[in-house]
Amino acid sequence: MISEHRIGRLSLDDFRHTALGDVGSTNTECLIRARAGDPGLHWITATRQLEGRGRRGRSWASEPGNLYASLLLIDPAPMDKLHSLPLAVAVAVHRAIQAVMPPGSNPVSIKWPNDILIAGKKCCGILLEGEGLADGRHALVIGCGINVALAPDHGLYPVTSLQAEGAAVSPEELFAHLFRSMGEALNVWNRGQGIAEIIAQWRSAAGGIGQKITVNLPDRSLSGRFEGIDEDGRLMLDMGAGVVHRIAAGDVFFG
Repeated sequence: MISEHRIGRLSLDDFRHTALGDVGSTNTECLIRARAGDPGLHWITATRQLEGRGRRGRSWASEPGNLYASLLLIDPAPMDKLHSLPLAVAVAVHRAIQAVMPPGSNPVSIKWPNDILIAGKKCCGILLEGEGLADGRHALVIGCGINVALAPDHGLYPVTSLQAEGAAVSPEELFAHLFRSMGEALNVWNRGQGIAEIIAQWRSAAGGIGQKITVNLPDRSLSGRFEGIDEDGRLMLDMGAGVVHRIAAGDVFFG
């Protein structure tokens, strides 16, 4: 097991990478390795996913040409600190995509909590999954599907790809940026102790603050003005008349 101290300050040399061809999903591959005793800090990438999935069990089309990458972490933070990890992941993915965009390209922004948009169009899906292991450890997988060459329409939001936005980049080149930016973001996050700095970085890249949004919850939809996020990373929705809802999870739509 990796000690808490070591998780706090990481070197890129601590991370491993296994590149695969066709898989069911890179998240599933990480969890299989976790159950077999993998110590974590292990990236799995694939050329294609046959059973890719998104949030709420939605299928995620995963043909060759895009980046499919998952990072396995073991005991990455105390359980009460994990809620802030999606924000750190969003910062890392945003930074990797921004690094490959050409000068003068459309703006890259984060849509709460961790969708990445280019000119308001979604170019990335991020799925975090966790599992308690038989030996008492906790596995957490960060899954990233980034539209490099293809922009499959998943029906919820307008979509785009990096190449459609002018980025001449391969999945392998993009992964090299993600490998570095995720390590840097996890160091800043520091097992949840660096949430304040992560939130500051997240806000600087966020899109739609001050705009009218609708948030779809499991049992209802709420509309109001997006006021940003609080110190715990929850979305603040100004409903007017001094009423501000703080939302921990939901699907956000602008306008």
